[in-house]
Amino acid sequence: MCGIIGYVGQRAATPILIDGLHRLEYRGYDSAGVAVLSEQGEIDIRKREGKLNNLLTLLESAQPCDGTLGVGHTRWATHGGPTDDNAHPHADCDGRIVVVHNGIIENYQLLRQQLIEGGHVFRSQTDTEVIVHLIEDEYRAIQQRDNGDSSFAEAVRRALQHVEGAYAIVAFCNDDPDLLVGARLNAPLMVGLGEGENYLASDIAAMLAHTRTMLSINDGEVVAVRRGGVTTRALDGTLIQHEPFNVEWDADSVTKGGYPHFVLKEIHEQPEALSHALVGRLGKECVSLPELQHLDFTKFDRLALVGCGTAFYAGMVSKYYFEQWARMPVELSVASEFRYANPVLNEKTLCVFISQSGETADTIASFRMANEAGATTIALTNVQGSTLTRGASAVVYLQVGPEIGVVATKTFTAQVALLALMALQLSVQRGTLDRQEAVQVSDALRKIPQQIGELLKHSDEYKGIAEHYTHCHSMFFLGRNVGYPIALEGALKLKEISYIHAEGYAAGELKHGPIAMLDPNIPVVAIATASQTYEKVISNIQEVRARQAKVLAIATQGDRNVVEHCDDVIYIPRTHELLTPLLAVIPLQLFAYHIAVMLGRDVDQPRNLAKSVTVE
Repeated sequence: MCGIIGYVGQRAATPILIDGLHRLEYRGYDSAGVAVLSEQGEIDIRKREGKLNNLLTLLESAQPCDGTLGVGHTRWATHGGPTDDNAHPHADCDGRIVVVHNGIIENYQLLRQQLIEGGHVFRSQTDTEVIVHLIEDEYRAIQQRDNGDSSFAEAVRRALQHVEGAYAIVAFCNDDPDLLVGARLNAPLMVGLGEGENYLASDIAAMLAHTRTMLSINDGEVVAVRRGGVTTRALDGTLIQHEPFNVEWDADSVTKGGYPHFVLKEIHEQPEALSHALVGRLGKECVSLPELQHLDFTKFDRLALVGCGTAFYAGMVSKYYFEQWARMPVELSVASEFRYANPVLNEKTLCVFISQSGETADTIASFRMANEAGATTIALTNVQGSTLTRGASAVVYLQVGPEIGVVATKTFTAQVALLALMALQLSVQRGTLDRQEAVQVSDALRKIPQQIGELLKHSDEYKGIAEHYTHCHSMFFLGRNVGYPIALEGALKLKEISYIHAEGYAAGELKHGPIAMLDPNIPVVAIATASQTYEKVISNIQEVRARQAKVLAIATQGDRNVVEHCDDVIYIPRTHELLTPLLAVIPLQLFAYHIAVMLGRDVDQPRNLAKSVTVE
């Protein structure tokens, strides 16, 4: 996902922009650039393909950028390859206007052709460049109409009325040295409020070093940001008022804190993060999500769980919670499928949408579809003010702080834990769970952060085991019941950061295809924890060993039987069977991390991946 940072104030803009871009690197990118308005009224643009260091080298040479207003951008290529010319910012024909953009302009080919026929010269292959030329046309028309008076924000509003697709943009013009104009549609953009200075960014993290007071912008709105204030309007010019909010995160939370990688830091933050997620929600005698108190769960006859990637797997774990505890039928869907499947939705449907960022494009589209159908919608997300939080019947925040590593770790465990709380709360209101069992589950959940802390003490042990598997080109992960989604999540983590091919399977499906792949060079990771299906999993392991494949088992402490069937065993503490995923995933996260580091991978910014997928 591309990143945006903009600044207007009294300080030098370039250091602020570069700091913001550094904090956005985790989102994934392949080029970077800045544009700064100099005191002489000239726009200086510097951009380079590749990592941010390439841009820094350029700026540290004979080409600095001096000024107190500017924009920065990290690009993740869509239209046009990662080149210097395709990097943002992009300028108009006269070099008076610049734009940075996240998203995809769906009608850009038609607009591009029209603009070329109108005399515009394009310097890139990007869809973004049509925006700056559209603004150029509208700005010229306004100046002619108003005898040269400047109304740059109006030009941006008028230009965007021609655009279809998704965008978050920031633009400025050298005619107005105190104005940044931002706009969004289906892509994140926030305002940061300071004293005598203000910011625009696609991510809170980019601004946290300077302010924790933020202002949300909704889809279809344009914001004029000056050092002395902010004005927001709809595309038709209607004035809109928004209340600022304070972000609880601080700047230290988006630094590595002494760890070599953000991913490792965030894995080790899980005991504290999970405690924060549960605080005020899990009491000694009861479970209470205050955010859901106003909902009547007895009126629903069906639950839809929707997410993408790791969020989908968290929903998959929780399907067992909602069905076993709350006795509610559950439909589990990948968001990209749900939105096009024409699902049956009505006022008796409860939908939970799971997204760390709250900006995942397919999840948001599904969320809007559910709202339009009259369903009750719950947003489970980590980011205040994100798109998913707007218009939801209820919002439940993870409360785990920012997750900078591209791969999800602490947000996965928080999602699973909070979905467990939701299921318990539903079961209490629906009268479907025995009080004694509810207390047992609550007590077990309360111990999970401490048990994760115990697991994390064995990181070096997991590293030693990981060394046995760095030579592999393919691996299988197997599990049953709640172990199945953990097999999927473990495989996903490995492939995401090590680039080793990995597949997760329901262990019962082993003989329905995957067993044909097994040989001594393809090891299997088996989730073999204490459960009602334990003997079945052991049987699957024996079938694997009969094909000479190595086996690494995740097992429950005290299980000596599993040792004779496996090459390596990692033990986790005993807990309530359905809460096992919260513990079993920890060694799998570290297993993937250690293999990736030993293979020299960029674990914080894996190739081709972005933290938030805000376009289809």
